[in-house]
This record gives sequence, C-alpha cells and structure tokens, in this order.
Amino acid sequence: MPPKKRNSATAQSKELKPGAESGSPDKKESPELSVKKHRDKDAEFVALCKSLCVTDLVCDRAWKLWKAVQDSLEEVAESQKRLWGACLFVSATDMDVTCFTLTQVLKAVSMNVKQFFALVRKLDVNVDTISTKVNSALTRMEKKYSVTLALYERFEKTCKKIFALVSDGKERETIRSCWTMFLLAKGRALQMEDDLVISFQLLLCTLELCIKRCPPDLLQPLYKSAISKVQSPPTRTSRRNQSKAKSRPPEPEVDLQLLETLCKENECNAEEVKNVYQTSFSAFLDSLDLSRSADFPQVNDINQQYEEHYLKSRDIDGRLFFDGDETVLAPKVEISQLERTPKKNLSDEDTVLIPPQTPIRAAMNSIKQLRGDLTSSGDQPSTNLDTYFKNCTVDPKQDVLKRLETLGQAFSQRFGQAVGPRCIVLGRQRFTLGVKLYYKVMEAMLKSEEKRLSVQNFSKLLNDSTFHTSLLACALEVIMATYGESSFKTGGYNHPAATAAGGGDAADTNVCFPWILDVVNLAAFDFYKVIESFIKADPTLNKEIVKHLETCENLIMERIAWRTGSPLFELLKQEHEGGAAEQVEPPASFNQPLQHNHTAADLYLSPTRPNVRVLPPQSPATPSSQPSSQPPQASTQPAGQSLPKSNSLSLFYKKLYRLAYTRLKILCSYLLSSHPELEPIIWTLFQHTLQHEHELMRDRHLDQLMMSAMYAICKVKSVDLRFKTIVTAYKNMPNTSQETFKHVLITEGHYDSIIVFYNQVFMQKLKTNILQYASTRPPPLSPIPQIPRSPYKLPSSPLRVPGSNNVYISPLKSPRMSPSIMTPRTRMLVSIGESFGLANRFQKINQMVNSSDRSFKRTLDLGATPKPLKRLRFDVDGQDEADGSKSGRDSTLIQKLAEMNSTRSRMQEQKMKEDAESRKE
Repeated sequence: MPPKKRNSATAQSKELKPGAESGSPDKKESPELSVKKHRDKDAEFVALCKSLCVTDLVCDRAWKLWKAVQDSLEEVAESQKRLWGACLFVSATDMDVTCFTLTQVLKAVSMNVKQFFALVRKLDVNVDTISTKVNSALTRMEKKYSVTLALYERFEKTCKKIFALVSDGKERETIRSCWTMFLLAKGRALQMEDDLVISFQLLLCTLELCIKRCPPDLLQPLYKSAISKVQSPPTRTSRRNQSKAKSRPPEPEVDLQLLETLCKENECNAEEVKNVYQTSFSAFLDSLDLSRSADFPQVNDINQQYEEHYLKSRDIDGRLFFDGDETVLAPKVEISQLERTPKKNLSDEDTVLIPPQTPIRAAMNSIKQLRGDLTSSGDQPSTNLDTYFKNCTVDPKQDVLKRLETLGQAFSQRFGQAVGPRCIVLGRQRFTLGVKLYYKVMEAMLKSEEKRLSVQNFSKLLNDSTFHTSLLACALEVIMATYGESSFKTGGYNHPAATAAGGGDAADTNVCFPWILDVVNLAAFDFYKVIESFIKADPTLNKEIVKHLETCENLIMERIAWRTGSPLFELLKQEHEGGAAEQVEPPASFNQPLQHNHTAADLYLSPTRPNVRVLPPQSPATPSSQPSSQPPQASTQPAGQSLPKSNSLSLFYKKLYRLAYTRLKILCSYLLSSHPELEPIIWTLFQHTLQHEHELMRDRHLDQLMMSAMYAICKVKSVDLRFKTIVTAYKNMPNTSQETFKHVLITEGHYDSIIVFYNQVFMQKLKTNILQYASTRPPPLSPIPQIPRSPYKLPSSPLRVPGSNNVYISPLKSPRMSPSIMTPRTRMLVSIGESFGLANRFQKINQMVNSSDRSFKRTLDLGATPKPLKRLRFDVDGQDEADGSKSGRDSTLIQKLAEMNSTRSRMQEQKMKEDAESRKE
C-alpha cells in the first residue's frame, strides 16, 4: 500500500533560543514551553523538552514522531529518554528550528555522538519517517565530526612534540587555547568545515602563531630553535606610533623557518600552508585584532567568541575533544597494535615500525604523490604538445589557452564561494594543478592515438571544445578528489533542502561530483566519454583515484546522464528515428566480455558506429585525416536499412547493463537467496525497461527501476517481499543514498516515495508486461551480462609469477613514494646493488618466501576483514615489484628473481604482439 503522506512541516518563522542562543529578536511564538499544553504527554518527555528549551511546536512534532515509531522500535536496546532525544533532534532539524545544539541533546540523554547518529537512523522504520533534509543534515554532521576527530588526534600527537611539560601545568592551558583558536579560525574562515586538508593547514597556521608567541620554556628544543630570530612582531610594532598602527595595521608576519619545520614534521606542503596563512588565517587574525599584538591571545576572548560560533552552528562543541568528553570520544585501539605487525623469527631491533595510515597522513601522502607526479609537467603546453597543435589543419592553441583562462576564473570563483570567501587563491592553485594534469594526459592520449592510427593531424579532435572541457573537468575532479574535497558521502546527491550548520545551504558548500560539471557547464554524458581513456592514459593514478573516477562513471550511468536536457535522450531519439531503437545494445552481446577498441577520440568524434571501420586517408595533411569516420549522409542510406548506431551510446548501454545487473545481483543476494530462480526473471523485466521504456529513467535513478522490478516479479510470483524490506536491504548496499527511495519523481515537479512511484508510474506503464510473467508462456529470459573483475585493466595491477602462488610483479611505483605511502605498510625493502645491512636479512627473506607457516600472514585480529598479505619488494634495474603471501615450495630469492625476470620478458613480448594485432585491426 502507498506510504502515509509526510507533512511538509516548513516552519513559517525561525524559532529562537533563549538568552545567548537567540538568533533574532523578532518572534511570533514564545520560546518558553507551556507545560499545561502538554499534559497528554509523558512528564519525563516534557521535562526533557523544557531542559532543551524547545518550543511547543517542536514538542508536539517530536511526540507525534515518537508515537509513530515506538511500536517498531521494540528491539532497540535504548532507553526511552534517548529515543525521545533522537525524535526531538529529527523534529527540530526538519522544522529548521534553532532550539538546541547537538552537544546539548547528547548531554541531556547521556549519549556518545556515534551512538546517537546510529539511533537517529534506526528511527527510519518506514520509507518516509525521516526526511531527506534530516538525512542530509545528519550526513553532514557525521562527516564534520569525523574530520574534527581526525584533526584533534593529530593535534594531540603534534603538541607532544612541540610543548615541554612544566611543573605548574601551564603548557596544558596553552594547548587548550591553541585548540580553541583553531576551532574558531576554522569556523570563521571556512564555509566547508568538513574540508580536511584546508582545516589541517589552518591548524598548522594556528600552531605557528601559538609557538612563536608562547614563553620559550614551554617549547621542546626543536621548535625553540626553529623560531626565527630575525622576525619579531613586537619590535616592528614598537617602531610605529599608535596613530600609524591604527591607520595601517601591520600584516601578521609568517615565521617561514618555523612554518617549514611544522610542515616538514607533518608531511605537508609548506607553500600551500603559507598561502592559507596569508589569505584565510591572516584575515581571521585581523578580525580579532591579533595582528597588532605580540602577546599570546587572551583565553577568555577566544573562548567567548567560539562559544557564540558553536551556539549559532547548532553543532558539536569542539572543545570537548580536548576535555576527553565521553560524548565525542571514539573507540581507542592501541597504537602499538596498529604500528607493529607480528613477524616470526624477527628480533625487536629488526621489527619495522611504520605509523598507521590515519586520514590526515593518507591525505598528505596522496597530495605529495600527485605533486611529485606533476613535477615535470608545466602549466603550459609541452614541446611535444605544441608539435601536435602545429600539425593540425587549424592550430587549436589559442582557443585552448583562452578556454583555460575563462574556466580558470570560473573555477576559482566558485571554489571560493563554496569553501570560503578568502579561498579563491587556493582555488587557483587547484586549477593550476588541474591544468598540468590536463596537458599531461592530453599528450599521452595523442601519443597513443598516433601509435594506434599512424596519424599526426588531430585537428578535428583538438578543435573540439567538448573534448577539451571534458578532459579538463576530469583532471580537476582528480585534483579535488586527491585533496579530499570531492567524495561520495551522500551517494552523489546535493539535495537543495539540506541545511548546513550555521544556516548556510549545504548545496552551496558541496563541491562533490558532479559539482565540477556545473562549474564548466558540461553535460554528464559528454564527461563519461573521457573517463576510461583518462585512466588508461595516466598509469600514475593511485587506486583510490581510479575507484573515485569509476564511481563518477557509475553515478552518471545511474542518474546524472538521465536528467532532462541530457544529450543521451537526443541520441536515443536519433536511434529511434533511424529504426535502431529496439536494439540499442543487442542482448546477445551481454555474455561477451566488455572489450572494445574505442578511445575518447572515437567517442567524441564518431557519433555513429559504421558496419566497417573506415581507416583514415593516407595523406595526414588533409583535414579529414582524423581518428574517426564521418556520419553517413541520410541520402546514401538504402531504403529500409537502419542507421548505424552511436559508438558512445552503444558503449554506454553496454556498461549500463553490466552495472544494472551487478547491483541487482547484490540486492538479490540480500533478499532472495532462497529464491534463486527469480533473479533472471527480475533481470529480464529490468533489462526490458531500460531498453524499451527508457523514458522511465528521465530524472530518476537506475536503482528505482531495479527495486520496482524486484517488487513486481515477487508480487506476480507470490513471494512475500515488501517494499519496506527491499529499501532496508538497499540501504546496506554500497554507494547508495536514502534520497533514492524517498525522493522519486512522480509527475513533473512532484516527488514522493518509491512505493508511490511503483503504484502510480511503474506498474501503470508496465502492467501488461509484468502480468506476462505470471502466465504459462512468460517472455524469454534476457541473457546474463558477463561481469568483469574490474572494468579497467590498470598497468599497475600485479600479475602472478607462473609456477608460484606467492610472488607477483607489477611496474615500479614512483621512487618518491615513502614506505608510509605504500601499502601494505609492513614489508622489507631490498635494493639490489646497494648496501642492505646485515647479511642475515637475506636469509630471513628466504625464510618468509619459502615458509608454509601461516604465522607469517598479517594477523592483526581486530575483528575486521582479513588484511592484505605481505609485500616483498625487489628492485631489479628499478623495474620490478613483487607482492605475495606464503608458499610451501622450496625456493630461494635468486630463483624468484630469475622467474620474475623471465615473466617480465614474456609480458613484454605479449604486449608487442597485442600492439601489432591492434595495428592490423
């Protein structure tokens, strides 16, 4: 049955907090709770409402929510008071009423923040219990909490290296003031307070200020000596008279020596931190009049201003991290367990201790690797790229530079609007890195195309604006993802109703994909065409970034490419008019591997797929000498013959079908393991919908059709499966959002739940087809797509050495990568031809390779999934890397190296053979 309609409780006026929590003097309703109005409610509930200063409207709404869900929450092992607190939080957030902060409700119900987040999500017993607005706000708070926790843990460790312990404990007050100042700086300078990298850079700026202004006896020797003797703000200030100081306040001086020491100790780029200091942090200091003073900031002033910021944000009180408050504590794991991996027969002096991969360390390492990979790349076209430009019939260079200038300004401005008003400079830095990567990948693509097609004139491709914009957008998305600013915490949704902490619009501060497409004004379907070629053209991309781009591609196929106005619908229309719509991608091809020879050049320049590949003309000087064929003219088509299909559309549907079946298979494994015969039937209906009723995908999500198909088949096959059960299982699938089943397009401008969509849209459109599956002559089953292990064969993927089950080889990673960057984080590093230390270490490596003792495996038993096996790295001529576990075979290191060398030769021969076949084709 259709879900109960959810009241759209939009508050007509903002509710106010009493006293310091008030947001505005104007108010129609008294903030004081009238106990007399709530005699029908539990007295303890009313007392909780009164302690949190909620209004009568919020009290009524929360009580109604509590009564609606209490029967469904019998299995929840929480007290009534905690559940009431969760109901109050949901109601106040949904009504946009500023009654209390998150910390205040946590204190009132004596609950940890992570437990509270989990409890709020458990309230969603029906499809529409919690609105998408509340869910978005909750997701944002979760991310902000995780970022603040990671920052505090790093802050705590760093301070132990900076500050010396003194008898009167004065250093603790200094550290407290430093942390509070950082929290205030982050809140004032950043609209996006969940930006881990910029927040960490601000933290280093705060530490720099506190170190140089605190008494020397509180500092450890390293930092005491790091303070520059040349720069001294008090000396500079004292030379100026008071009137000059007022008319032209001095800019806060950056102690470069001290800042570089901090950055080196924390593996952070000093130039980036300096820019953050000179833009965001210096403006923050000016706002507090701290630029003029050489003294340590007044504790009370900083504390009071942060208090005001925290109450306004209605969020977590960040000072509680310093106090070790139970409401913000995270489960602690002994650091020694994370840092030390058991190794048999290794003495303590040989044990390798490598720091655990914390969120901040992972981010710093990714940025370091990215910058290292782009060291040799410039922000101007290289000589090789210039040659490609000059070989074109029409030189595209000036258009390329002009486009970059225009998009660079747009990107920097939008970045500043989203992250923080003084972060435009940081946006320019991100864009410059993106341009370097854009040129690097473009050159690699052109070299590959030249080799593939024996063509040097790429005039048509290089004068295609969409190609350049797509390539640049992909490069910028890689940069944003590396800096942690683009992620998929919300499943790719930027819901306009989600309100950010402090009253800002979350959509305005969300730079996650597909934000970049809006910035450069690019259609998602056009962006999809470049992703695979981009990944193949840059083998230095790490696995996390490749996975990120793959997720971008999936989001496009699932939802974004199906928005009204997408070029995808125009292509489908052309196919339909050409008579090929019935077979966008023949089902017969499903069980074939997803292999194709299409590059980005093919997809951008070849809108059609001819029956016979048209090779480029012999003369490379003619304008038609391009890596593509021209669409055939309509007049040359024989009567009754359908038009050739689009390369880009065909490949899109191939990938779409495989993604659709993969997700369906996961959901079936959750719900229909006792009815395996239903999976192919559901897939047949699902595939039929995508092929013949693709208009159902317009402004909707792939998973909405998947869940509807599953419910429909279970219904006609008399299998008891309710939508509530389906969406509950769906929430456990990877890369999902509650938005998918709570906010479904019904008619233009009207949205409702997945159940309403099924009843009013899906079933009405496909009723006849659905009923066929209940007849004695059901439709033939669609073939099952062959699902590859990974859609991308990465050059860096390790290959097993034949004859051994524990040695793998892969190309040598960047020599700039430190042990802490590489994973697994425990292994031995051997460089043949260089001093290795004690000779017995070779014997230990042989022991590890030869032994069948399972104790050599990483046995970090923390209740998590098994960790990767040890990696043994052998550098032979700087090319080989081995990855493996234990083997029962008797072998020596030399034998393994010989096998690896032989395998490498065979791989090279195979590669040459494949290249030759490709050229023939």
